[in-house]
Amino acid sequence: MDIVTHALLGAVAARSLSQHQHRRAATIIGAIAALLPDLDVLIRSSSDVLMTLTYHRHFTHSLLFAPLAALVASLFLWPLFRRHLSNTRLYGYALTGYISACLLDVCTSYGTYLLWPLVDKPLSLNIIAVIDPVFSLFLILALSLAAYLKQQTWCWFGLACAAAYLSMGSLQHQRAYQAAETLAEQRGVTPERIIIKPTLANILLWRAVTVEGDVVWADAIRVGLFDKPKAYMGASTTLIDPTKWNNLPPNSRAYQDLYRFYRLADHMLVTHPRHSHVVGDLRYAMLPDSVEPMWGIRIDPDNPDAPTEFLVDRRFTPAMRTRLITMMKGD
Repeated sequence: MDIVTHALLGAVAARSLSQHQHRRAATIIGAIAALLPDLDVLIRSSSDVLMTLTYHRHFTHSLLFAPLAALVASLFLWPLFRRHLSNTRLYGYALTGYISACLLDVCTSYGTYLLWPLVDKPLSLNIIAVIDPVFSLFLILALSLAAYLKQQTWCWFGLACAAAYLSMGSLQHQRAYQAAETLAEQRGVTPERIIIKPTLANILLWRAVTVEGDVVWADAIRVGLFDKPKAYMGASTTLIDPTKWNNLPPNSRAYQDLYRFYRLADHMLVTHPRHSHVVGDLRYAMLPDSVEPMWGIRIDPDNPDAPTEFLVDRRFTPAMRTRLITMMKGD
């Protein structure tokens, strides 16, 4: 989730548990602690372009790591709040904010290692986009009213509204999945796998990726709140097998990076249709019915030991914007 929403949720969650005289301190501590898990973006290497992807939302987002991270946060914040809070309360507010960020990230479409190291696999509920202004608005209103009216009830109301919105996202996700199953049946496809992900800033339009063998389809599905789902059929492409792609030598740097990326992308790699020698993660695209991945790696088959390049393609033309708005409106 975006850092503003993380800070808002951490602030509301910590404030909801605070005593009257500690509310301002709890709000600040919860907001700061909720930002700490995403410091994992600083884990990077100039010689390894996949390191950031490898550790993003990894151990820093684990519930088992959270107590230690909250302790570290408490030590840094102690000089500022030692006269106003006991060590126990300071730690409790930091832990509340930190855990709120981990739990919220699991609800988005990017995998989170919530139970690492017990479960060495990213979890993703795919029920809300990484930026959703409606969800953030609930938290802004709750925090503002709680501060202005000095009533703790508004924090609990905000958390209840946030939970209800996530529940609505879960319901919309299920409706989109059922629509994708119907679309696959109309195509005569027996899907081995269907991936449903929300599009940016809403829970109405969803990206459906359907897999049968090595063939994959990307479609957009609009799930209105009060009308039937509507599908926008997209293109199809072929998934790549890293062991066969361009016959890379197994001991080469290119092969090792490609196979790592294959695992990080949950086996959803395709050749980018517009960029030469670029393999991308099909789970993410600028348009929900597109087979042009948003990011990928560039590999030179003629020089398999050359450094791998990470490519981000966020091209968004006026025509693409018009199409996205059309699908969101259900036209």
